[in-house]
Amino acid sequence: MDATRQQGQRRGDGGGGRFGVLLYYRYAVVPDAAALAAFYEAHCRGLALVGRVRVGPDGVNATELVTLCSNPTSAPPEISSAGRHLSAAEFHSVLRNVALSSEEKNEVVVVDARNVYETRIGKFNVPNVETLDPEIRQYSDLPSWIDEHTEKLRGKSILMYCTGGIRCEMASAYIRSKGEGFENVFQLYGGIQRYLEQFPDGGYFEGKNFVFDHRISVGSLKENILGACLICGSSYDDYSSRCRCSHCRMLVLVCPSCQDSTKEYVCELCQKNGKEPCQISTGQDCEIQTVLSEPSGFEKPSISNHDMTSKVPWSNDGEQLKKLRILCLHGFRQNASNFKGRTSALAKKLKHIAELIFIDAPHELSFVYQPIQSHCYDKPSPPSATPKRKFAWLIAPNSSCNTEQDWKAADAPFNPLQYQQQTEGFEESYTYLENAISQMGSFEGILGFSQGAAMAALFCRQQQKTSRAPKFQFGMFCSGYPAPVGDFDGEPIKLPSLHCFGNGEGHDRQIANRASAKLAGLFQRDCCTVVEHDMGHIIPTRSPYIDQIKGFLSSFL
Repeated sequence: MDATRQQGQRRGDGGGGRFGVLLYYRYAVVPDAAALAAFYEAHCRGLALVGRVRVGPDGVNATELVTLCSNPTSAPPEISSAGRHLSAAEFHSVLRNVALSSEEKNEVVVVDARNVYETRIGKFNVPNVETLDPEIRQYSDLPSWIDEHTEKLRGKSILMYCTGGIRCEMASAYIRSKGEGFENVFQLYGGIQRYLEQFPDGGYFEGKNFVFDHRISVGSLKENILGACLICGSSYDDYSSRCRCSHCRMLVLVCPSCQDSTKEYVCELCQKNGKEPCQISTGQDCEIQTVLSEPSGFEKPSISNHDMTSKVPWSNDGEQLKKLRILCLHGFRQNASNFKGRTSALAKKLKHIAELIFIDAPHELSFVYQPIQSHCYDKPSPPSATPKRKFAWLIAPNSSCNTEQDWKAADAPFNPLQYQQQTEGFEESYTYLENAISQMGSFEGILGFSQGAAMAALFCRQQQKTSRAPKFQFGMFCSGYPAPVGDFDGEPIKLPSLHCFGNGEGHDRQIANRASAKLAGLFQRDCCTVVEHDMGHIIPTRSPYIDQIKGFLSSFL
């Protein structure tokens, strides 16, 4: 069976426009995954394509190769035995016929092959048809659910669906591998995404389709809300805040009015297993995140609570040790919420020794998109998605602030060396950080990523020049570079520092290895730790890198 699906989609929201989204996958034996990955790397770069392509020994996918079984020694089901593909129109027709026939309702069952955080906000709802939601955290949990519910599936016509079709390939093959009584398995070709294209009013699909890109979710013309806030139960289906369960780290829905009510959330699955959130008490520490109404200035802090009773390391005499409070500065064209989401794995790995606190930069940026000319469209148009506020610590001369909350076309193609032209705005950012720290309380350390690392180094240097009394015990500078602002007067920054960056040319396409190494060279050598990794423009959270980060932080407990 040809398991390839290729789809061009105009604009990120599924409507007409000038952007193209190419989604495809192919299950096949790949004898040399490294060579195929290099092929994609070279050709995609040459065509100026952006996005993610996953390559593995069992195939290739432009969004998410999936593994059905969590045990790598278990043989996957034969993909040639996958269920029969039904087009969106065929799938809809079958559902309609069953919905109108009371005789067939016990003969058909619909199975959702997605994770529970996806099914929370959207699913098929058909009269007279039983829809089974496995309520799993991850795809590799699906075989166990199928094994436990074989009697619900035996002898039925099984209609399966997922986001784009790929998960149903393996899952349907797994069901059919059970033999007699499991032959009639069908899958929605192209998944919910193709179905909503065919039926823009939603058809039998209610709510929104969770997608794995910047859109997060895509709805139909009905615009109905299926999800509910985990805390208050009100209708809500927006995952953009990236709130996660404190136990299993799965995404949870928490409405804006409840996001400040508790530090730790517990998803419905963990609640079923008896896990509870930490209780809020008056003896709590507080995380303050800035809410800005102007491009600069520190004002209107919003507070989210941090429980003092959460687990922390213990000293030899049994006394509880205080966690390190670390102020975190995001990169260029990011925001505190975005950076917090991107570092959630890091926060989890450090939760016993450190508390990460995030803050927006003071300079708000315009919403910029890169025009791409196409023979299909006469005039390029901006994305239709609602833009998220983006900020910067340093800006280029003559940069305009985002005052109209709307998109504008970029003046030139993306330049990975643009940070070298961001020479203004330091004084405002320095004053802003001083004011923020005075209101938020003391910190043991500061962590900066990319431009945030450049700003953190500038701040520490300025502190050393003016007050000779640094506000931090240590600094962490990830994928950083020396900001092209002022000079360091030849005197090293006398602050214990950890520098974490890509280990050689090409491993970090945003900031070159030599630039990050140059920043590390500005700090006092006898208390400077360097962690080089092969993970790209990120903060790594796997061994041995996370162990080196933990080792550095442990010396300040």
